[in-house]
Amino acid sequence: MPIYELSALAAAVCWALTSMISAGPAQHLGAVRFNQLRMCMVSVLLGAYVLATGSWSTMDSAHAGAILASGFVGIFLGDTALFLALNRLGPRRTGILFSMNAPIAALLGWFWLGETLSVRATAGIVLAVTGVTLAIAFGKRRDQLHQWESVKGPLWIGVSLGLLAALSQALGSLIARPVMEAGADPVTASAMRIGVAALCLTLLVRLPLKGMRQPNPLTLPVAGWVALSAFLGMAVGMTLILFALSGGEVGIVSTLSATTPALLLPLLWLRTREMPAAGAWFGAALAVTGSGLIFSG
Repeated sequence: MPIYELSALAAAVCWALTSMISAGPAQHLGAVRFNQLRMCMVSVLLGAYVLATGSWSTMDSAHAGAILASGFVGIFLGDTALFLALNRLGPRRTGILFSMNAPIAALLGWFWLGETLSVRATAGIVLAVTGVTLAIAFGKRRDQLHQWESVKGPLWIGVSLGLLAALSQALGSLIARPVMEAGADPVTASAMRIGVAALCLTLLVRLPLKGMRQPNPLTLPVAGWVALSAFLGMAVGMTLILFALSGGEVGIVSTLSATTPALLLPLLWLRTREMPAAGAWFGAALAVTGSGLIFSG
């Protein structure tokens, strides 16, 4: 397999590992506080890089508004909803729900940008939605006792948060697409997107609201896991996917990077010692196949 395709697959592995790494610290600190720390860490890392390389000068001021809006919607709203869903549903259900960003993006591109929706892409949307539904409804056996398979609170709230995360991710990508197609520097764009998300999250955690309170103290081990989640998911994963897109075919790279829900299953099996139910495997396979059809359509 060529190096670009391997990079896309490695990015999907990074994101699957990140989902598992994030489950503990997100529960310990609360979703909003966890995400705020994570974004601040990555923002400092990327900010230092763009300052050192001088790549800030490559960003056209006319494009700054779109990039900042993309960061607000795709990262601030999207990632916050994602980790709120993670705390309620666990990594497996959250990962499969987040994979809905592919069909949502295809539908938004058709509705908003006037893009053609082929028969193959339409079939992919149907397969992806079917797969997600099956994985949520039939993805757990009664003998699975690990806490990651339990649902905290009403299921519909967790599902709604997962779908909101997918919608926000798709919207953020669509907002940023014209700027990236115009030749904007990817690292500078990422630094701006993550920077505005970090700022909004920092303001959010300072609000005197019950849901914004940090339930447990920040310890050194927890901070280490937060840093690893930030580095693996945002720094390594995003760098790998940008490298893959620099030389690989977009459809193939996007399909391989969308295999995260399927890759999560064996990782969860190793971690929890509980084999996922047949519905989880089948649903994940349908979701990945549907994503493949969408990206190749």
